[in-house]
Amino acid sequence: MPLSARNAFSGRVSALALGPVSAEVEITCAGGDRFVATITTASARALHLAPGVAATAIVDASGVMLATGADGGASASARNRLEGIVAQCVTGPVSAEVALRLAGGGLLHASLTHDAVRRLALGEGTPATALIKASAIMVGVTS
Repeated sequence: MPLSARNAFSGRVSALALGPVSAEVEITCAGGDRFVATITTASARALHLAPGVAATAIVDASGVMLATGADGGASASARNRLEGIVAQCVTGPVSAEVALRLAGGGLLHASLTHDAVRRLALGEGTPATALIKASAIMVGVTS
């Protein structure tokens, strides 16, 4: 199924916690990058999620925040913190798209304002940490 989201990371469910209303799904990619998503328990059951099941973490670029500096956004409440190096930064007059090469080899795209790119001094080769709320990650499976 084609998606409009630039970020789709295939892997396997490495952990699953089902609650009465919501579920926490951890997906680990082949390179080791790990994404934690919160979805409804009904959705987790409908997708037949279980440890070992192939799944895809889907993240819209506008749901990705970037942090720079020694703490890498450690004080932020976002569950997902993925470190990487800026591989590409395309800026426009209002917004910019930043491609972050993750430690596991994946390429994560973030849509930021031009001002944020300037304030963070983002450019090719800049170390950065992607921050993504677990609720901003969708989970897909192939049938």
